[in-house]
Amino acid sequence: MKITAVRTLSLSRKHEPERQWSTATVLVPKADAAIIIIETDEGVLGIGEASAYGTPPRIAERVQELSGLLIGQDPHHVDIPLPDPQTRADAIPLAGLDCALWDLSGKLQGKSVARLLAGDEVELPDRIRLYASAGVSYDWDQRPEQVVDEAVQWAQEGFTAFKMRLGTHWDWSGVTVDRFIDLARQVHAAAGAQMDLMLDGNCRLSEEQALKIGQALDEMDWYWFEEPIPGADRQGYARLNEALNIPVTGGESLCDWSQIQPYVADGAYAIVQVDAGVAGLTACRQIATQAWQEYGVPHCPHNWHNGLMTWAHAHLVAAHPSAHVRGERDLRLQASGRAPSGSWHGMLELNRRQGPLQWEILAQAGRIEEGHLLLPDAPGLGCTLAEDLETRFPYIDCPWGITQER
Repeated sequence: MKITAVRTLSLSRKHEPERQWSTATVLVPKADAAIIIIETDEGVLGIGEASAYGTPPRIAERVQELSGLLIGQDPHHVDIPLPDPQTRADAIPLAGLDCALWDLSGKLQGKSVARLLAGDEVELPDRIRLYASAGVSYDWDQRPEQVVDEAVQWAQEGFTAFKMRLGTHWDWSGVTVDRFIDLARQVHAAAGAQMDLMLDGNCRLSEEQALKIGQALDEMDWYWFEEPIPGADRQGYARLNEALNIPVTGGESLCDWSQIQPYVADGAYAIVQVDAGVAGLTACRQIATQAWQEYGVPHCPHNWHNGLMTWAHAHLVAAHPSAHVRGERDLRLQASGRAPSGSWHGMLELNRRQGPLQWEILAQAGRIEEGHLLLPDAPGLGCTLAEDLETRFPYIDCPWGITQER
């Protein structure tokens, strides 16, 4: 068997006005996808999704340049270079190729990607807990309490966890830390009994602001505090993790163990969130294994875009070194070393603002029951692409996010 072609689908779908979302100063008018397909002379395909943050046509160009590493090779024995941690533009196309190769390898061996990642002796879960990832539609000038309604909505839909953001740019509306904490308390009062709650700071806060918010989240027993301050401030993360009980998390834009290791060694990340769409499944497996085995830090991948990437991450979470342990609570205690080893079972982000593109790229959407994604009993990633994707979702040549001013 030989690899005969490598190609990339660049896809988009314009959001209807009511689906458009914003955070800080950025308005997002569309959804994008970059899907990499590896073809063989026996008709078996490998498919993988690269992070659309890399801009799909640029990803396609780089994949075309890299295809010479694969065409003509036996897919049973092919390797591609790991991403250069200093070159994110190269890392994302390589990550998509890596995910497609795992899918192809699973199909050739008749095993799921989770089984390949974990090994034959590990007991795998049959479902992965999801958290509704949203809270990107509330405007501080136009009824910010909308995020409270949203939290209740996700609970009513069966989700057991919800992650929100900080809303529109605080300087536009004179928002203070105290005002945000008041809103967080409203979310907690409305949905905290039904769901675990998380906050993503998107690297927007100062350390002083993050500490005050984190202390309030501690009082309410929120689940984690993601990327509160700029990602390069490793010692600031370490100070926050030391001062707070809530796990402080990050790492979604990193792609290599050499980048992650200083953070976990310094206690800067209580949970690592490396994205297979940026790093690839090979690097994510290494990072998840070493972070857990050497530092007791779990990995919960960033997963913001579409269904194919969601499947890749679901297999990754299922294969995590702690995934065979039962129980879903006590992540905060386990991450801080104050709970029995392995009390964390794993969880996966599900973007609730991506729209129809998310699952319509696939022939069959993921099955979600009571806030859990059921893992498919099929080789590879366990899914196939829908037909005529480039006709149905032609790429829209405009920025994914548009900067606004007020």
